[in-house]
Amino acid sequence: MQRIVLFSGGTACRAINIALSHRKVHLTRIVPAWDSGGSSKLIREKLGVLSVGDVRQALMTMAHGEHCSGDVVRICNTRISASCTLNEARQEFQFYAEGRHLLLERMEPGLRGAILNYLRTFASAVGNEFDYRSGSIGNFILTGASIAHNGDINTAIFVFRKLCGIDGNVWPSSLDNDLVLSCTLQNGEQRSPQDAVTKLSEPDAMIGIDDIQLTDENGNPPSANNAVIEAIESADLIAFGPGSFYTSILPHLLVSDVVDAAERAQRPVLMIGNILQCRETMGMTLNEMITQFIGRWQRVSLSKTAPSLRVLANRILHPFDKVVGGYPYLVAHSPPQGSGYILINGEFEDAWAWGQHDGDLVADQILGLASQRES
Repeated sequence: MQRIVLFSGGTACRAINIALSHRKVHLTRIVPAWDSGGSSKLIREKLGVLSVGDVRQALMTMAHGEHCSGDVVRICNTRISASCTLNEARQEFQFYAEGRHLLLERMEPGLRGAILNYLRTFASAVGNEFDYRSGSIGNFILTGASIAHNGDINTAIFVFRKLCGIDGNVWPSSLDNDLVLSCTLQNGEQRSPQDAVTKLSEPDAMIGIDDIQLTDENGNPPSANNAVIEAIESADLIAFGPGSFYTSILPHLLVSDVVDAAERAQRPVLMIGNILQCRETMGMTLNEMITQFIGRWQRVSLSKTAPSLRVLANRILHPFDKVVGGYPYLVAHSPPQGSGYILINGEFEDAWAWGQHDGDLVADQILGLASQRES
């Protein structure tokens, strides 16, 4: 069974994840540990724990790809109502925490007991004034499991996977719970944390990002999750993307030992180019993003060498400017000689969901490249 490690964000690689899960490969998703937005933001601020939003989202995608649609998955995929009062949201949470939801009532007692224990652990930790509105039940369960297991998010993820019946792995790239992602714009100004970079204002997006920084609250670089290093060392192929380039892809290279582990393992490295530009990459070409990726890799590598990089680039079929959801297509040019990467051009866009990848087409490319290593 081929072993694929995929560094990505939360949603951009959903179709690819599902397609790979259908192929019965051993898939490991590596997700950011520096998410500062969404409903998990309140949890992180309240408890000082690792943000679990991207982890939970990737686990739910893995469950979907593996056809795990049982009651546990359904519960983990629900949210508290957004348009209600604080008290109403708290009562809605109690409806779950007391086991009164039909899905919980009909569960096998051991599963039900574990989930209720994690929900109650979470409730005890956050206190009576916590704002549950729009919060993910899966986030609450995963955070509660982490607290119950002495703050060990890896153990919590393992337990969560077993509760849902998920075979694939999902790990945060670092276990540091205080990471802050920031960027330096081309004019020298700073923006942070992660959600501020993702949601750059239109003027800032036009200025463009020059560089990113990822450190803990003391200014130290993040340390790698040991589970990630083990996954890299046993992989047949390591892929980066798709996803928000400056907040979900490039920062993984700043996590200590990720690049060096990949070089020690001597695995093929693949970059899956985005279909569209985004707020972070307005006006950029895929080639410019690749150049930054290779440059960052070399800067953090102990050997200071570039990876032997393959890049999937979506072939644009129209000779005129076109936008989807307000964003232009990401253009890729033939790389100059000696660029250090090979561009694999193909029509990777989903015919039914413009601007998104066709998961099966990309999965074919991934497994084809992985099989080359085996041969």
